[in-house]
Amino acid sequence: MSDATLVELRGTTSGSDSAMPLSDAPEPTAVTATEQPAEVIEPARALVLADFAPPSLGPGERLMRMAYGLGVSGSTLLSPFRKPARPRLLATVEPPLEGDRAAGMALRAGHFLIYGVKAPIAQVDFGPTARLTPPFEQCVHGFTWLSDLAAAAPREQSAATAERILRAWLDANPVPGKGAAWYVEHAGARLLNWFVYAPFILSGDDSAFRNRILAAMGDTARWLDRNAARAPDRLAQVAGWSAVVAAGLLLPEGKPRRLFGEAGLLRALGELVAEDGGVLSRSPLAQMQAIALLTTLRACYEAVKCDPPSALEAMQALLVPPLLALTHSDGGLGSWQGSGAVSADRLSALVLASRVRTRPLKNVRQWGYQRVAGGKSVLIYDAAPPPLARHARTGCASTLAFEFSASGQRIVVNCGGAAFAGGQVPVRIEQGLRATAAHSTLTLDDANSTAVLLNGKLGSGVAEVEVDRRQLTLENGKATRVEASHNGYAARFGLDHCRILIMRDDGNELRGEDLLLPVGKKGKRGKIGYAIRFHIGPGIELALSEDGKGAGLALRDGTYWQFRLGQVADDAKLAIEESLWVDGQGRPQPIQQLVLQGLTSRGGGSFSWLLKKMG
Repeated sequence: MSDATLVELRGTTSGSDSAMPLSDAPEPTAVTATEQPAEVIEPARALVLADFAPPSLGPGERLMRMAYGLGVSGSTLLSPFRKPARPRLLATVEPPLEGDRAAGMALRAGHFLIYGVKAPIAQVDFGPTARLTPPFEQCVHGFTWLSDLAAAAPREQSAATAERILRAWLDANPVPGKGAAWYVEHAGARLLNWFVYAPFILSGDDSAFRNRILAAMGDTARWLDRNAARAPDRLAQVAGWSAVVAAGLLLPEGKPRRLFGEAGLLRALGELVAEDGGVLSRSPLAQMQAIALLTTLRACYEAVKCDPPSALEAMQALLVPPLLALTHSDGGLGSWQGSGAVSADRLSALVLASRVRTRPLKNVRQWGYQRVAGGKSVLIYDAAPPPLARHARTGCASTLAFEFSASGQRIVVNCGGAAFAGGQVPVRIEQGLRATAAHSTLTLDDANSTAVLLNGKLGSGVAEVEVDRRQLTLENGKATRVEASHNGYAARFGLDHCRILIMRDDGNELRGEDLLLPVGKKGKRGKIGYAIRFHIGPGIELALSEDGKGAGLALRDGTYWQFRLGQVADDAKLAIEESLWVDGQGRPQPIQQLVLQGLTSRGGGSFSWLLKKMG
């Protein structure tokens, strides 16, 4: 699009509330744009961090690492003529992250509390083949509940509860095996939590049970030595390798294991994270999990007074800025790639524990989320392809969706929450929450822009996204313009979707235009159904205007925003429909959505709109 597409922005200050097409406006005067070259983002451009090679070692340590990888035990390598050291922990780890106190209180009362769903401890099947929903699998087999219990009461008051649950789990899983209990990600999280919260599970008077726990730690560490690299995705590998490194630090004769684990961990991190620091699943929850794993591992290094490899600290510093790029004006995260709206308190606690002091990522490439902040408003725009199937966990067909917030109130949102399915979010709607229609963007013929498959994976669809971002200087202010287009509908319908978003620097106005552009020299004949959805945030009162061409949005803080359509076809209808939004605790909340729908020519179409603060 040329600079002529931006002239409509000038009309806003003259009192006009209409939304004429941004692509058909006349040539502007006294308007300049700082232009960046258009960039095409493809899924295959997920670059590996070549800088993160295994730590530099001397010949002796390299030989030790190689021998350990071939199966020679640490005791043989370090003390070949002595008996192996007895199982014990070498240090006490200070927990770097705080759990959920409410969930911990529920544990003391005899229940697991996971995303708002209670399950009596006595009725939970801890066996490796038990059929639990993913959130329960992660909590029960990953022992993430230990942090919640620690947040609820001192060790003296909660150790008995921890030992009771651990005993039941060990009885159901006497040796390493198969099933959810022995997914690499769960085994890695379990071993890390056993190390960090060892005072809660090793402080009892039963020496036989204490020896049993230490033996289980050793068995799990040896199992991860062999299986960490076999995990199905890189985030699970990072969890497994982090536990291997922690075992090398905290169990006797662990130096060979530590060297072996550090090499595997850095290799997995290099394959998990793109060059701008975003994980390749593009999931905020996965980004948070990676930061939490490295934060916990650093606490293990500190417990034994050992410095971690500089590459691990550099990686942690690289992971935080992309996560902050998804923060809204309320300080919480946006709802992208299956995550819910994680609260500002939870996010700030994680960033504080990471010890990384930084600002949101500005130079967005692989991470792909364009963030525009102005005044008290924040716009977040998904301007990149969805993750590849091998990286996706709760992959969503969200390309060209956006979220918008102002003064701490989320105005336009996505449904989110697919990663929480199995708690209060029913598993049966998980695929629906990952669909294009669950995001604030355009759909054609009720089809997803990228195929949504089972098990969190994605199929064919968007192959590339072209992005153009410019800073505009106007006669009466400044603005940021982001244009992006994708080819997800090209093969099926012969149309590309292009979306232009322009936000003033005072944050009081957002203009948009959705264009359907024919692919090739000749467009197809006939018409096709379209729908452009704007999911409206919680607590907002929504009402259509009398002419049916706009809507009023009354926010909880007393402010009022107006949504207006520009030039659309006569048969286009703007309606208010029901929707839902999942918060950061996995609780679905009823909301409403504005839906513009109708029929458009297969030769292309244009739909412009305006969202403006009125008072």
